[in-house]
Amino acid sequence: MYKERTVSAVIPCYNEEDGIRYVIEKMPDFVDEIVVVDNNSTDRTGEVAESLGARVIHEKRKGYGRAYKTGIPAAESDIVITLDGDGSYPLEEIQPLLDHLIDNDLDFVSGSRFPLKNRKSMHFMNQVGNMSLTIAMWIFYFKGIRDSQSGMWAFKSSVYPKFKMTSDGMPFSEELKIEAIIAKDVRFDEYHIDYHERIGEVKLNMWEDGLRNLFFFARKRFFR
Repeated sequence: MYKERTVSAVIPCYNEEDGIRYVIEKMPDFVDEIVVVDNNSTDRTGEVAESLGARVIHEKRKGYGRAYKTGIPAAESDIVITLDGDGSYPLEEIQPLLDHLIDNDLDFVSGSRFPLKNRKSMHFMNQVGNMSLTIAMWIFYFKGIRDSQSGMWAFKSSVYPKFKMTSDGMPFSEELKIEAIIAKDVRFDEYHIDYHERIGEVKLNMWEDGLRNLFFFARKRFFR
């Protein structure tokens, strides 16, 4: 429990056997519940997470968004914090994110990685791709945001049912922020966080995922 609020960490995972061990072992003690969504891994991700005390949910339908659609509603705490199972989002940033959410009476805080504190933590072309998609979000939604693709968020669990989430893939991340920004009764902000090099194999397809996210922006904006 943190500042009289219970906290759940929801972590989607696909073949993150090494990374998830690191993440769970570094998790702050005030996190009441760790929900790991094993997205049909072929390694020991689920087994490792369960052995370290996490509640493991198996979601055989693949997809970053699909994993979150399964994991977030299963969280049982007042506040949900999200991060990846590869160690790229620092565990020490959870407390500042929660402080920013609670102390400013916000509903949703997205961790912004930019400007990067450590430029080596993200390949240059990935930086370009992230900035391009963030600019696209400005253009489509007229909202200033520094990091449309961040996967580290803290939000009140009560606001998630208000969002109309449609993506089962990588665009889920930007869609969640869009929903939080356009919702009239949701107080949204960003908070600058650090970012680390990931543990394990990179699974993103930069060009394919980037184009898919860009098309998603346009489709959601004009065919919502």
